[in-house]
Amino acid sequence: MADKPAPKNAKEIEAELQASRQRLASTIDELAFRAQPKEVAKRQVEGLKLKANDMTRTSDGDVAEDKVGKMVGGAGAFLLVLGLLRRLRG
Repeated sequence: MADKPAPKNAKEIEAELQASRQRLASTIDELAFRAQPKEVAKRQVEGLKLKANDMTRTSDGDVAEDKVGKMVGGAGAFLLVLGLLRRLRG
């Protein structure tokens, strides 16, 4: 038969409650910090940098010239079409 744990006294219960309050307050502070617009924007910029790096670099860290060339060519084609459309309208 397993031994039952001894009942907790008031001081032990109060100490556990205080520790729980501190953990909760810390979690709330962290969530409030993460929800700040400046921090959200910072994380988004970091994510975009990582995506751009993944799109333009090989696994060795070298520039993936073929990928960069395709992106530059695509951007150039887009700008050309945009210019032609503006010229046709005006």
